[in-house]
Amino acid sequence: MVKPFKVNISDQIIEKIYEKVRKYPWHEMPDDGGWEYGTNLDYMKKISKYWTDKFDWRKQEAKINKYSNFITKVDDIDIHFIQEKGSGSNPMPLLINHGWPGSIVEFLDIIEKLAHPERFGGDEKDAFDVIAPSLPGYGFSGRPARPMGPRKMANILNKFMTENLGYKNYLAQGGDWGATISNWLGYDHSKTCSAIHINCLTMRHPDGPQTKEEKDWQIKFDKDQKMQDGYRTQQATKPQTLSYGMMDSPVGVAAWILEKFYFWSDIKNNDIESVYSKDTLLANIMIYIVTKTFNTASWIYYGRREEGGRFFPKDFRRIEVPTAAALFPAEMSAWPPRSYVDRMFNIKRWTNMSKGGHFAALEQPDLLVDDIRAFAQTLR
Repeated sequence: MVKPFKVNISDQIIEKIYEKVRKYPWHEMPDDGGWEYGTNLDYMKKISKYWTDKFDWRKQEAKINKYSNFITKVDDIDIHFIQEKGSGSNPMPLLINHGWPGSIVEFLDIIEKLAHPERFGGDEKDAFDVIAPSLPGYGFSGRPARPMGPRKMANILNKFMTENLGYKNYLAQGGDWGATISNWLGYDHSKTCSAIHINCLTMRHPDGPQTKEEKDWQIKFDKDQKMQDGYRTQQATKPQTLSYGMMDSPVGVAAWILEKFYFWSDIKNNDIESVYSKDTLLANIMIYIVTKTFNTASWIYYGRREEGGRFFPKDFRRIEVPTAAALFPAEMSAWPPRSYVDRMFNIKRWTNMSKGGHFAALEQPDLLVDDIRAFAQTLR
């Protein structure tokens, strides 16, 4: 059963959040801090003042509720999703999946462009039925009983698309965990997930790098990721311990998430707001806070560790569904050489983007939309 849903957080909840932000006991950071020790203290004070003085959550609710929101149950978990039916007589079903620390906020500015291209100078024959779920444990979806990895989430989302929504085939798209879920959709559910478009690669081939170029990439990748491993290790091993501090600290949640948006994005002059407005950053952060899902959202890291981590299984067979790869230059998880990726996927489109980073739908929405649309034209 699919039920209509509307985001409507009570004034009492919102005011309690703002009050905690106002009363946050600011502390010290090293004099040479900047962002290198973590989220910058001066910026946290700046955005927190904006949060309590000027940020309007109701405007963000309205942006979400502009689209048709629904709740449905899959394997006893409530799945929240936006569904925007596309223009014309034959729109292609498109499942777009967010990751961590993202949310459906990432897609609010691309849904209409994908569903109704003719409103933006395009052709309605390129329209999609756009389906944007909140992942299990995230946002307005329900939580699993215990940590769940991306492969199991792919099983749930395939069932969601085919049984709950009745689509026979669909295209899956994603970055971050959304890309990993799309990988598994193409691997385990190729009869229904007919193609995938990814703007991030988090999985590795079980046989590892083969050529000198691939081996050099592996060495550099592992070196680059050392400074990223702190949050990842914590969330993949002891997520519950972290959660106790976060559940009562909106500023703590904001700092944890803002660090990733700063370091994973194609920012200019060390200014996070060269890419994102305060409203966009806070809207995404508030999703985690108002739904109290910071903890359960982090469980996916623990779940993937149980599923085998970054590596596909030893008996891995190449993913043969048509695959498009969109490579944004500031992606924090650097792509391997094309030869490595070709051993894992049936690559039909390989696009080196001119700008943008990890959160492609927010950073460069038009580049992403154009690439998804061009790929889909080869499938229709």
